[in-house]
Amino acid sequence: MSLEHSHDHPHPNQPDEEDAEQSVYQKMEVALRELLVEKNIINMEELHGIHEQMDNRGPHNGARMVAKAWCDPDYRDLLLLDATAAAEKLDLEPTWLHLVALENTTNVHNLVVCTLCSCYPWPLLGLPPDWYKSRAYRSDAVNHPRKLLSQFGTIVPDEVEVRVHDSSADMRYLVVPQRPKETEGWTEEALQSLVSRDSMIGVRRAREPTQRNKQ
Repeated sequence: MSLEHSHDHPHPNQPDEEDAEQSVYQKMEVALRELLVEKNIINMEELHGIHEQMDNRGPHNGARMVAKAWCDPDYRDLLLLDATAAAEKLDLEPTWLHLVALENTTNVHNLVVCTLCSCYPWPLLGLPPDWYKSRAYRSDAVNHPRKLLSQFGTIVPDEVEVRVHDSSADMRYLVVPQRPKETEGWTEEALQSLVSRDSMIGVRRAREPTQRNKQ
């Protein structure tokens, strides 16, 4: 689907977590955590283990899949055919549900949204950003995707089709951005540095290569 509607507000950069004032929900999480520890329902060692497990789930996992698909045609074919199997091939936990990979091309640009809540492949991309969960993003992605993309600095030419994919309770999506030019001969590890979380949601393209990325 690719219906459109106006989008007149910017998406400012999110402040660093250490500098940002805690939200009501963050304060509630801290209070609940402290209460659970105080009641001996969970201890700090278990909490640290949970945090470590969460830290291992993030955009670097999805970036591994994308970079390998850029370098390995057989893996790319598997990723587009069965993304869940492709994640498992790299010993990644894709999701407990169905995962679908969407390849951006010169003719098609894919964009992912969850119109009902915030369904998201967090084992591969980490926790969803606040803007992904916002009502404005959920509405604008469906009704006016090109203007929404422009707010992220992604200008999609008129001749390129924009496809909007609505995540659901039983399906998650991973966008495979186009491989940047002038990256021939790069290793998979170097290519991973060009793949951002936002590019795997579809709001941005892959990062442009620099000499620093290549190293």
